[in-house]
Amino acid sequence: MRKPPTILVVEDEAAIAELIRINLRHNGYEVVWAADGTAAQAALESQLPDLILLDWMLPGESGIALAKRWRADARTKATPIILLTARNEENDRVTGLDAGADDYISKPFSTKELLARIRAVLRRSTHEPDDHALELGELTLDASTHRVEHAGQPIKLGPTEFKLLHYFMQHAERVHSRSQLLLQVWGEHAEIEERTVDVHIKRLREALGEAGSMVETVRGTGYRLSQHMNQPASKKTD
Repeated sequence: MRKPPTILVVEDEAAIAELIRINLRHNGYEVVWAADGTAAQAALESQLPDLILLDWMLPGESGIALAKRWRADARTKATPIILLTARNEENDRVTGLDAGADDYISKPFSTKELLARIRAVLRRSTHEPDDHALELGELTLDASTHRVEHAGQPIKLGPTEFKLLHYFMQHAERVHSRSQLLLQVWGEHAEIEERTVDVHIKRLREALGEAGSMVETVRGTGYRLSQHMNQPASKKTD
């Protein structure tokens, strides 16, 4: 029998945490609760969850700071994070996504929306549409092992960035609009703004390092993955 997904709920308000815990368990999830960053870190060191529900406003270290720290840690870099917050301005959502969140839910939220977003993020983190390796130049991606390498060096990607790169490599050299990427990577029922694509493209480029220039911006259209890396212009010599 398959083990149910484990969700780490990082929420300092006990009443909200208990409500989330009851609903998640009722829908087949295992739940671990942490009231602050210290308890959350201890829980992560004990066992990696399948997903983290992370409140923005926490006592001590904020959810934003925790997301950044966990994204910088190789052990937790690929663990999906959904940010919970009462802040609902566009700049706040972008800040949360830039910090490393895979999705963002504004309080108050319905149980139905929370469960739908959890399912969507877990699908992105576990979806492996092909079991063979893809290659483009020195960039390789193996969906069966969830490994990415460039010039033989391993690259660690979060679940959304992995799926985004996988789609790009399946359709290399083709230009994709933001709306196309939203449909193919997030799914037709995802209520995600197109600016979210830009945030994850930025995160993908950063993770790819020098290979990040393979992800090209096509002005006024969208993005393309090209085999050719952009090289800095060389100086003229007489």
